[in-house]
Amino acid sequence: MKGIVFTNFFEMVEERLGFEIVDQLIEKTELATDGAYTTIGTYDHKELLSLVGNLHQLTGAPFNDLLVAYGQYLFPKLMLIDPDMMSQFNSSFELVAAVDSIIHVEVKKLYPDAELPQFEVINRNKNELQVSYTSCRPFAYLANGLILGCAEHYNEDIAVEIEHAEAHCLISLSHSNGITSPC
Repeated sequence: MKGIVFTNFFEMVEERLGFEIVDQLIEKTELATDGAYTTIGTYDHKELLSLVGNLHQLTGAPFNDLLVAYGQYLFPKLMLIDPDMMSQFNSSFELVAAVDSIIHVEVKKLYPDAELPQFEVINRNKNELQVSYTSCRPFAYLANGLILGCAEHYNEDIAVEIEHAEAHCLISLSHSNGITSPC
């Protein structure tokens, strides 16, 4: 997993809960890096799971809710990597449908060793988008948060449902306020 995911996690925790909690997380979690990550480095995804688990213990917030919140926080940070590419999308449905065919292709150019999840569009209409999410890591709830962050970016009110939240699941997005997607 790329270091940008770890560095932004610590940034979110510090912004929302303070440096003391970040320090406690680093001390409490067995990390091969001792908590020192570079944005372009590659690290074991299990370290992020351990960090989220320990944050859950420190705060009492549900584990999956922490992953969703982190995904929402992470989305705008990832958009900054290539704002020109991101400007070609007009809605969350457009962007999510293009994750594999456009976004991950560009990510692979920057990080050829990146192990990316797959998003396959199963069903798409003006009110709903269903994608099959497949990953070698159990981060469906992180993907959920990224999708919600995307919807926030486009000022959309969507609902996200996950069926079978392991490494392979079905993620359904629907407009929860009756507004339809322009595509």
